[in-house]
Amino acid sequence: MSNKEIREYHNKQSREEKAICNVLYTEICRHLPEAEHKIWHAHPVWFLDGNPIVGYSKLKAGIRLMFWSGASFDEEGLENGSGKFKDASILYTSADQINKEDVSR
Repeated sequence: MSNKEIREYHNKQSREEKAICNVLYTEICRHLPEAEHKIWHAHPVWFLDGNPIVGYSKLKAGIRLMFWSGASFDEEGLENGSGKFKDASILYTSADQINKEDVSR
C-alpha cells in the first residue's frame, strides 16, 4: 500500500476490520487506477476529477463501503442512503463477506 495515511488508518483497526480494509483498498485501486485516493473527513476516499466516488469507514457494526452515487447502481445488497448525495452502501463484518465481482461493478 503506497498511501501512508490510509495505511495508518488500516493499522488503527481491529484485525478483522484491517483485513476488510485491505481487501477493499486493493479492489478499489485495481478498478479505479486513475483515481486520487486519500484520507478525507477521517476516512479513505477515492476521487475522480475532484469528486468523491467511493470510500469506506469504520462504524460500530463493521466497515461500511459507500458509493457516493450508488443509489442508481441497482445492485443487490447496497442500501440507499438518506443523504443528498444519492449514496448507497454495504456493511462488512468479515473480509470473506466481500464479493470482489460486486465491488468491481
